Formats: sequence, structure tokens, C-alpha cells
Amino acid sequence: MALKHNIHQPTALITGGSNGIGSAIANKLLKNRINVAVADVLPPSSNDVFFNKCDVTKAKEIDDLFEELAQNFSLPDILVLNAGRGIREKLTEGDPSKWEAILNTNLMGSLRCIRAFVPAMLKKKRGHVIFISSVAANQPHPYGGIYSASKTALEVVAETLRLETLPHIKISIIAPGITDTSFFDNEISGDISINDLGPDPLSPQDIAEDVWYILNKPGHAVINKLITRPANQSF
Repeated sequence: MALKHNIHQPTALITGGSNGIGSAIANKLLKNRINVAVADVLPPSSNDVFFNKCDVTKAKEIDDLFEELAQNFSLPDILVLNAGRGIREKLTEGDPSKWEAILNTNLMGSLRCIRAFVPAMLKKKRGHVIFISSVAANQPHPYGGIYSASKTALEVVAETLRLETLPHIKISIIAPGITDTSFFDNEISGDISINDLGPDPLSPQDIAEDVWYILNKPGHAVINKLITRPANQSF
């Protein structure tokens, strides 16, 4: 896509940025004069982002994404690791091949992006990596073991990355509660919908505002984790 970046503005790369929370983050950053690149398996609705079709479960596609950004746009100053999928299965009855697919997306996909893009940030001695986690992290619950495990591991990776990149790279985790997206419709396995989870979920824009708030923390202070739930959510 022949979309040029503004060299006077920072660049953000958002995985899974074509819909839901990722799309809301992309729109928020665009409105605030940040170059935005989206990596997703589906194209975004906005023509103002640099889009590269990319499945984060495939190492070669991550490598191709890096080359495409390096040659035709800009390597990211901000990396938003948002791509993820859900699953609801009982551990004694579920399908291990589906569990592997979840871990490959939610955990390994983020690790592949870290390995590809954070070294360039370290070379510049600046950058910000934002992990989109979940309130399900560190919260065992029936039928949610695999998803919770993937997000728990992701948060351990985030904290490890913070320690390994001190003091140059800022690391933040956002853990949303129930959010009104197509997440539940796109679960690999599960028979629950957003309507089953109670009234007044968060909107994707709520999480986009969290991203913007984190990015604008002044000085050397960093918000390392932010949890946002609907006021009526107990989990």
C-alpha cells in the first residue's frame, strides 16, 4: 500500500488492528497525528493506515511485515500487541490442537513481534510496547483455562521484557474487562455471546482511550499495568 508516513510523527504498529479494540486504537492514534500501521488477516476500514496482511502465527509473515515497514513505511516507535483469540473448553474434554492455536496466536504471536521489532527500538534507545491482555489473566475459571493461561503467560512476558530492556523501552499492559466486540463470536470454541455477560460492557473506544492515556504519561514515569472493567463486572 502506497501510504507514506510523516517523518515528524511517531509510528505505531497494531497487530489485530482491523476491527474491535485494535481498530479503535488505530483511529484514536490517527486522530492524534501518529502514523499507524496495521497487521491483520483482514483489511481495515480506514484508508489512512498502512496495512499489511499478516498472520502473527506465521514467522515468515512477521519477517515480511518487518521488511515491508522498513522499506516502505517506518519501523514502529509504538508496538501494540493486540492480536488474540478466545476459547472456552473443559480441560478434560477439549481439543489440544485448538489449545495450541490459541497459544500460537495469543502468546507466540506477540513473542514473534517482540523479536522482530524491539531490537530496532533498543538500537534507537526509545520505544513503547503495549500488551493488550485481559482481566482473565491470573484468574482460573471453568472452561477458561487455556485463554487465561495464554494471557497470564503474556503478562509474564511483558514484565520480563521490561526488565530486559531497562531503561530504554517503556512496557505497559492493558487488561480490559468485558468489551463489546466480536471477540466471543470469533472464539475457536465456545457457546457464549456478549449478550450473555450482562449489560453495559466496555466499548473498544474505552480501551483506545487507555492507550492514549498511557502514551501521554509525562516524563520518565511509565504506567506498567492498567485494568479497566465495566462498573458492574465482578470478575
